[in-house]
Amino acid sequence: MKVIIIGAVAAGASTATRLRRLNDEVEIKIFEKGPYPSYSNCAIPNFLSRDVKSYENLLLNSPESFKTRFNIDVEVNSEVTKVFPEEKKIEIKSDGKTYTEDYDKLVVATGAEAIVPSFIKGVDLPHVFTVKTVPDVVKLDNFLRENEKKKVTVIGGGFIGLEVMENLKRAGFEVSIVEATNQVMAPVDYEIATIIHKEIHDNGVDLYLEDPVSEITEKEVILKSGNRIKTDAVVLAIGVRPTSKILEVAGAKVDDRGYLEISDTYETSLKDVYAVGDVVKKEDFMLGGLTNLELAGPAQKQARALADHLAGRKSKPVSVIGSSAVRVFDLNIACTGLNEKKLKDNNIEYKTSYVIPMDKVGIIGGANPIFMKLIFDEEGKLLGAQAAGRGTVDKRIDVVAAYIKMNGKLEDLYEYEHAYAPYFAPPKDAVHLAAMVGQNILNGDVRCVTMKDLRSLYEEGAYIVDVREKNEFENGHIKGAHNIPLTEIRDRIEEVPKDVPVYLHCRSSQRSYYAYTFLRENGYNNIYNIQGSYLWFSLYEYFDDLRLKREPIFTKYNFK
Repeated sequence: MKVIIIGAVAAGASTATRLRRLNDEVEIKIFEKGPYPSYSNCAIPNFLSRDVKSYENLLLNSPESFKTRFNIDVEVNSEVTKVFPEEKKIEIKSDGKTYTEDYDKLVVATGAEAIVPSFIKGVDLPHVFTVKTVPDVVKLDNFLRENEKKKVTVIGGGFIGLEVMENLKRAGFEVSIVEATNQVMAPVDYEIATIIHKEIHDNGVDLYLEDPVSEITEKEVILKSGNRIKTDAVVLAIGVRPTSKILEVAGAKVDDRGYLEISDTYETSLKDVYAVGDVVKKEDFMLGGLTNLELAGPAQKQARALADHLAGRKSKPVSVIGSSAVRVFDLNIACTGLNEKKLKDNNIEYKTSYVIPMDKVGIIGGANPIFMKLIFDEEGKLLGAQAAGRGTVDKRIDVVAAYIKMNGKLEDLYEYEHAYAPYFAPPKDAVHLAAMVGQNILNGDVRCVTMKDLRSLYEEGAYIVDVREKNEFENGHIKGAHNIPLTEIRDRIEEVPKDVPVYLHCRSSQRSYYAYTFLRENGYNNIYNIQGSYLWFSLYEYFDDLRLKREPIFTKYNFK
């Protein structure tokens, strides 16, 4: 059997090497359009800051290593231009020559390409770049350093945009980032995004939200609002689209966004032609149906499943829940499962819990707060989670992701047994606390509102009680709030009214929960705990107060 693979990065290389490990007799040949096979595409932006010292360090294998290690032939700078499915042939262009090659099985792992929107005037100018491949990042880096350019504008606040932004800033460039919507990093909800916005601002990057690009000129990026950003270079990072045209022309079925349609064994509508990676969608574990998720992990899992099938083994389609992570300067962000937007779009009822525990025992030193959000349904089934902080937030999200894949519930997450020691985690970790708060909400032990409700409560003149100590209150509080510390509330209970709703908060919602239970047990039935409390309130409001030039609702922000 002769297997030809188009594309030699994550999905293509993984398919080839797994198939070789299962069958040493099959002939395997890879054609790669670019100069490099099998590179670390996730680390490409890190070359800009020299966290990756040389672009060569991004290269994981060479044609020679594929041959010596795996007896796989790899042809680079070789573009497959046509597929003839009935003849089982492909056409290749290389070194100015065109030739054909036959196959028994064809695997298309062409991935996705960066979107260059034609509706933005000036995207074809020579100082406009994308960062999708190793040659892309080398081209950008050479342009900036050889021409001593200083100012760069990144268009797009997704994963690639954030990573490019950070690495350029850390390399010493003046960076602006433009996002057409009201937040960066679409997979997380707004209350997590606001933490990222502050981190970007605090590191000296100009962040423009809800202000799409209308034109790029030689020296400026002009936004829809009329804002003009002085710039020497522009990086487009507004998303990707599947590179499927070669098979679409050959008669393969694609969906309305250009993703190749495949069977459970990854076969396209063309016989003996398969596809894996970013050129196809993945099974959506959360909602059913299919979803796009352009990440190396799912692509490599698909590749393994396809290789198993080609080797005659049983395999099953890879399903995804959308786990991802990113670092923005000193802030780590991770998420998994469904966010609120997707839940609302699909008319799914849900509830949320918010906690702000430390990532390790505080007295050890080096502990940092984790801002964690857990999403679940009325039965306690886990639907999603998001976290941000300077510590190991990815570990916590990974735990939730594992339970989601097992259809876990809050009670399962609470019973999760973790490897505990003061240097690694508290005895009650963030995931336990998030599950416990969730159980309290479902059991009716506490009624909550969130930081998203705070501004409207303030504007309506709601009765807000701050149960922090007096010195904490004096260091910053919600304007008009009443300070009744938890340590005094038993003696001052008469000051808490029963004839109006009362909204309680503290620094992290823990002390205010204690106050809530005391009041509840003493006949108060119109009380609410504001999830997030002062620490998260400050982060949630801060950047929007700046960009919208609105009056803060605090006497002073608290970020620690």
